[in-house]
Amino acid sequence: MDNGRADTGVGAARYGNGELLTIGAFARASRLSPKALRLYDELGLLTPARVDPHSGYRHYAPAQLERARLVAWLRRLGMPLARIREVCELAPGAAAGAVAAYWAQVEADTAARRDLAAFLVDQLSRKDTVMTEPRTPLTMRYAAGTDRGLVRPANQDAAYAGPRLLAVADGYGPGGGPAATAAIEALTELEERDLNSADLLGALEEAARQAHRAAPSADEPTGSTLTALLRSGAQLALLHIGDSRAYVLRDSGLFRITHDHSVVQSLIDEGRLTPEEAPTHPQRALLLRSLDADTEFAPDLQLLDARPGERYLLCTDGLTGVVPAGTLQHVLTAADGPEQAVTELIALAREAGAPDNVGCVVAEMVAVTEA
Repeated sequence: MDNGRADTGVGAARYGNGELLTIGAFARASRLSPKALRLYDELGLLTPARVDPHSGYRHYAPAQLERARLVAWLRRLGMPLARIREVCELAPGAAAGAVAAYWAQVEADTAARRDLAAFLVDQLSRKDTVMTEPRTPLTMRYAAGTDRGLVRPANQDAAYAGPRLLAVADGYGPGGGPAATAAIEALTELEERDLNSADLLGALEEAARQAHRAAPSADEPTGSTLTALLRSGAQLALLHIGDSRAYVLRDSGLFRITHDHSVVQSLIDEGRLTPEEAPTHPQRALLLRSLDADTEFAPDLQLLDARPGERYLLCTDGLTGVVPAGTLQHVLTAADGPEQAVTELIALAREAGAPDNVGCVVAEMVAVTEA
């Protein structure tokens, strides 16, 4: 406990038979800031050899410098704190292997980000040329499906696919199934409205807001995720709240176009959890945002420009939790059409044990002349 003290003294303190460094001296020797050292203490990554019971000052043993410098180097690599903790507990040979494996993953992630950058460049370029190039009239081929899975007693996922609207919802709590169904039903009336591109996001957001207002209040947490695409011509409005996901398959690859609103995703973003740890984390089911009477309505919204040949996947975490992204891409690329893709994806989830309900929607953008 710091007791409000700055904890940045210099010099050394006698402790037992050895000389201890103050946090200021240790920070300079290790090239870590006092602020970082306090954080690593809180995380159990670099615990001081002694904390003064009266002042709260931290003191470190010189022998801890090797571990501190390793932590500093690994942070310079960009390694998350959770993984650094694992590496520091390994023998040198195993630690070397862990660092090599991490860097291989970094290079793979960099390649994925390179693809995402290409997607964003393409998306922004489309917006720049939209006034100078005629848009190809589009229609959609689509399919939707859900499955109870092999463990859950009831199916609380809902999925919908129509000429203009695609949506998935994942209910939770005692009334999760009805909540998911109600969330999608609140959007389906948009199928009948003649919306232009300027109205898309507003109409989709307002329909989802109504679903949020109608969410039941219960003694136990009850609500639903919601991920939806609403089309007008070649423009798509995306609304997302929760941890269901949306992907787009384009020439350059499969891109995830939503970000999970979950506790584990926030821990990953902060570097306190690795993606590999997320599936087994005890809080993996906790959401930061959802359609829930007890939470604020705060969806992510964006507009996308679609082109012929693109395929879109909307799915609940019952699919992405057991089927890796590479397999999703292979199925979406190889399937003859949306119906086959949905059937194969659900079958793959069941082959992987299907511990959760599965809901997915697949749509393909088709030029009107090809329809």
